[in-house]
Amino acid sequence: MVVESVYRSEDVPIADRFDGWSALVGQTHAPVEVVSDHREDFRVFQRTLSLGAVSVWPASFQPVLFRRTPQLIRESDPERLHLTLPLKGTLHVSRERDDTSYGPYGLNVVRTSHPFEIRSIEGSDGLHTGVGLEVPAALLPVPGRQLDRLTGLRLSAKEGIGALLAQLLTQLANGTHAYQPTDGPRLGQVVVDLLSALFAHALEADALLPPETHRQTLVLRIRAYVRAHLHDPHLTPAGIAAAHHISTSYLHRLFRHEDETVAAWIRRQRLDRARRDLADPALRTTPIHAIAARWGFPRAADFTRSFRTAYGVPPSDYRSTLRRE
Repeated sequence: MVVESVYRSEDVPIADRFDGWSALVGQTHAPVEVVSDHREDFRVFQRTLSLGAVSVWPASFQPVLFRRTPQLIRESDPERLHLTLPLKGTLHVSRERDDTSYGPYGLNVVRTSHPFEIRSIEGSDGLHTGVGLEVPAALLPVPGRQLDRLTGLRLSAKEGIGALLAQLLTQLANGTHAYQPTDGPRLGQVVVDLLSALFAHALEADALLPPETHRQTLVLRIRAYVRAHLHDPHLTPAGIAAAHHISTSYLHRLFRHEDETVAAWIRRQRLDRARRDLADPALRTTPIHAIAARWGFPRAADFTRSFRTAYGVPPSDYRSTLRRE
């Protein structure tokens, strides 16, 4: 898993919970005033993930008010951009020129260089839950004045590049056991690329993006498209290229920079989904050929051969071994 730290209110004496967490927010984000009606017995759970220069902090906490004042900015400004992805509850954000509310999967953007107030409103469980993202402004290929335009824009995490970014953030929020500590900086770069692409799209300024960011973002979009269409037996490189308005030859060039060809990656994704279904007790009565067809293998013999090549045993033996364990 990537390098991370955890703050649980139940691990801290009651009298120190709120102040301890307030200090952590100041270190993770930037110095802010934190106010709450619940400070006497504050409930909070926060993980802080270190992804190189980028940090991600999934958190659930009782309602609070964060206030970044001109005086605090004069005293300390790490010149970061902060993005919040609310998952449960809402945020009401007041800036110099606007007041905006953000519900679940609305993306809020603020800069540590400008004053703001963020009031969190709880969800049905009494807690506000979301994912915070901290990125040094210098890492983004967007000039400062352009970044200022983003604060107050309604950016959606339900479609397009915003959905890709939200998918990655929620995946990290759910756990990082599938990653190694050395994956942290690479994940941080993926976050920066997605955030840069999202901002460039919102500002209608795609020319700001360097070619590598364009390439990485397109590959992420293609991977998301493939995962959503793995069930289609007619999913082919030509069809994927057409769906993304690129040539098949350009699609193959994109994947030259990846670990596998696009066809090999599709096959591995399908086999992995089929393997999970074969291991699922709830699907133990589902015929193997039906599972194979579900994940894009209409010919049972082709599936058996590919599965044996990938995992060393035929699918029937794999399922039987799991049943005996």
